[in-house]
Amino acid sequence: EPNIFASTAGLLKTLWQSTKLWWGAIAVSWFWLVGAVTLPLLSTLVKDHLYGNDNLYVFTLTLFSIGIALGSILAAWMAHGRIILLPTPVAAILMGLFGIDLGIVAMHAPHVPVASISEFLHSFSGARFTLDLLGFSAAGGLFIVPIFAAIQSWAGVECRARVIAAVNVLSAVFMVVGALGTAALQSRGVTEPQVAIMLGIANILFAVLICSRLHINVLADFLSILYRAVFRMEVRGYENVAKAGSNTIFALNHVSFLDAGLALSLTDCNPVFAIDHSMAQRWWVKPWLHLANAMPLDPTKPMATRTLINAVKSGHSLVIFPEGRLTVTGSLMKVYDGAGLIADKSEAFILPVRIDGLHATPFTRLSSRQVRRRWFPKVVVTILPPVKLNVQKGLTGKKRRIAAGAALYTVMSDLIYQTTPTNRTLMEAAIASAREQGSSQIALEDPLTGEYSYKKLLVSASILGRKIMPYAQEGKSVGILLPNSNVTAAVILATVTAGRVPAMLNFSAGPENIKSACRTAKVEAILTSKKFVKEARINHIISAICEVAPVIYLEDVKEKISRWDKLAGLIEWDRPLVPRSPDDPAVILFTSGSEGSPKGVVLSHRNILTNAAQAAARIDFGRNDIAFNVLPLFHSFGLTVGLVLPLVWGLRTYLYPTPLHYRIIPVLVYNTNATLLFGTDTFLSGYAKNANSYDFRSLRYVLAGAERVKETTRMLWMEKFGLRILEGYGVTETSPALAFNTPMFNKFGTVGRMLPGIETRLETVPGIEDGARLFVKGANIMLGYLRAENSGVLEPLVDGWHDTGDIVSIDSEGFVSIRGRAKRFAKIGGEMVSLAAVEALASSLWPTAGVAVVAAPDAKKGEKIILVTDFADGSRQPLLEHMRSAGATELMVPAQIKIVTSIPLLGSGKTDYPAVSKLVLEEPL
Repeated sequence: EPNIFASTAGLLKTLWQSTKLWWGAIAVSWFWLVGAVTLPLLSTLVKDHLYGNDNLYVFTLTLFSIGIALGSILAAWMAHGRIILLPTPVAAILMGLFGIDLGIVAMHAPHVPVASISEFLHSFSGARFTLDLLGFSAAGGLFIVPIFAAIQSWAGVECRARVIAAVNVLSAVFMVVGALGTAALQSRGVTEPQVAIMLGIANILFAVLICSRLHINVLADFLSILYRAVFRMEVRGYENVAKAGSNTIFALNHVSFLDAGLALSLTDCNPVFAIDHSMAQRWWVKPWLHLANAMPLDPTKPMATRTLINAVKSGHSLVIFPEGRLTVTGSLMKVYDGAGLIADKSEAFILPVRIDGLHATPFTRLSSRQVRRRWFPKVVVTILPPVKLNVQKGLTGKKRRIAAGAALYTVMSDLIYQTTPTNRTLMEAAIASAREQGSSQIALEDPLTGEYSYKKLLVSASILGRKIMPYAQEGKSVGILLPNSNVTAAVILATVTAGRVPAMLNFSAGPENIKSACRTAKVEAILTSKKFVKEARINHIISAICEVAPVIYLEDVKEKISRWDKLAGLIEWDRPLVPRSPDDPAVILFTSGSEGSPKGVVLSHRNILTNAAQAAARIDFGRNDIAFNVLPLFHSFGLTVGLVLPLVWGLRTYLYPTPLHYRIIPVLVYNTNATLLFGTDTFLSGYAKNANSYDFRSLRYVLAGAERVKETTRMLWMEKFGLRILEGYGVTETSPALAFNTPMFNKFGTVGRMLPGIETRLETVPGIEDGARLFVKGANIMLGYLRAENSGVLEPLVDGWHDTGDIVSIDSEGFVSIRGRAKRFAKIGGEMVSLAAVEALASSLWPTAGVAVVAAPDAKKGEKIILVTDFADGSRQPLLEHMRSAGATELMVPAQIKIVTSIPLLGSGKTDYPAVSKLVLEEPL
């Protein structure tokens, strides 16, 4: 405005309209008042009371500037991107104390001229004055940074410039008042040291005033500073707190007894704190309950939940741990329905918060075997954007309560997934896990080479990596033809750290398929072992693939390793030899070929680590778990879930070279005290039939994939061992897991719920009513295909969506049921018939037999169904009667049954349908 007085009044009115802004501006202006008084006062104190010269005065000015900078840096470090106001009143008190002592020192300094700065610093009064001045100025920097940052934050972007201008006007007024006031005091005979003492007292009084007027949350700010100082706490996504609004539910994972204090440090308001009733009775907890608005939550008293709902509805924020107890696995555990009901009924935003790091302190329920204990680990807190529960409409009572709990569990598992680091390579992830668990921690074990610690594994990878480099160019593929073993894991990591891409070759696929795979991936060398070739009797395969790429034996590589190579490996084991990007190819796998020619599937480092994070977000793997992996590493399930996930999550893994030793494997599971077993229906059925009832006593979870789990297999495991088989679903192209049944959400006959971070799209298929074709999208989806007709050329997904080729249905609870492969539907008389459904009915009639169903051309109906089984007494009539009693249509009844000695299987245990079709078409029925 042209009228400067009206313009100034308008600016000040902007401040006056907000109590926070006004008193914040008063605090900033006080800082400038103190500065306006101190700087000219300093000259007089140095020259007239300390008897220093101009050099000493310049020294004190420099010291004053350095102190301001140090205090500002300290304030920024304490806040770490947040608004923490407690330093401002504390700094004002410190300014007062140091200011008073400055005046006392100047008042009683000896009347002796100071010749040099060195002489001044060596004197008692000089050293004391120097420390006081440094402390006073540092306190000034500590004072101004938080309050000025707060003013800018409170102002908002729409009027921030006007607010800062208004603060500057008010500061100018304060500076003038300060200068005039000092002059008035001196005119009345008040000395400079006395002015300094009076200014110090005024600072202390101002600290009390500003603390009361700004309503500083002393406890929250103190805890924030404490955690920052002790644990170097880093808060990510703090801006999401403001987005959530006033009545917000802070939902945190629960890893230690220190979580409560950390939770209170995240909010400026005084939230209601839901605490477990039994925990609230502990003697050492009771004093803290008076410092926070704590409300004990007793599951036996439903009104406690109602009270919390009303508290949130009335505008209070709520801090709650949905798990209800400290984790004893290190992962997400059961989420209580009551916590979900509070969020649902209050209709409040949920702010998902992950605490990472406090689990490593002594204040947890994790044992030293589960985690490497440290007194002061770095703590990272991640706050995701606020969300609201997605609960199906129309549900009431118990059903709604359960649905709300499931919805909250989804929010918390998404939190774990989204905050798990995946922006790194496999080698970097393995190195990070070694640092977290301790390099001496056992990572792998096999029956031949025994135990491998993280360090031994990574040192071996580093040494081998150097020796692998000459065999292939950077970024090119190296074939790996080895069984499950510690050495194979080391070779995979060696290839990765060398910047080459391991192409996992299926040694059970036959010479022609392996040669085709090598050509498709443009493999430049193949790594194998003489001992493995001899014992597996695959000399004919080696002879064949030599035509495609040179075969390198690990025994020959070992002979070339020198002492210098070993020394270099020991020195550089904790960093990759060749830097690679998370989105670079990490491994090449090959489709099973169960329905056609195998293709090369290129997975990036991010793909694999994302899928491991997705699985770990849903199943509570603990660091004291032992995974028993018999699935071959050339299979995506065996590689990602059976090796990478345990390696980066800190689980110990036992690798066994073949899944076909049905009598040996149960004994090894018993001897190793394994808690996790991965397998397919074929293998799990074989183990159950040959195992002693006590062999699997240590198992917590049995995870099955790759093929449908038969009801007979499921019942056998339940009756004989008391264990549920958790069936999952995935495809090689998705790294591989897409869905899993979990201990908390398990429904027989389904493959579980979709993992976090995966988008789904269902497209109807003409003729199929109960199901639709599944398309998926997510960070775990492959980079693309390599095809034999275009070898070495990556064909990426156009829009990020991958067609799984599977027909599925998804119920209202999110459980996925597989109806069959789109290619495994026969069109008979114009109707679509699921071959997988026919197989399931045949298996229920002959539970101990192997069955496979394929379609063959038919002149009358277009196609006909042929059932192949190894059941010697299998005939069509009893099958017809059984299917009729099950309600099956006539079209589903096989036209013919072929009896065979054994059903052809792939190395992963899945049925080899091309081989079955070949049996049907080429041999007489």
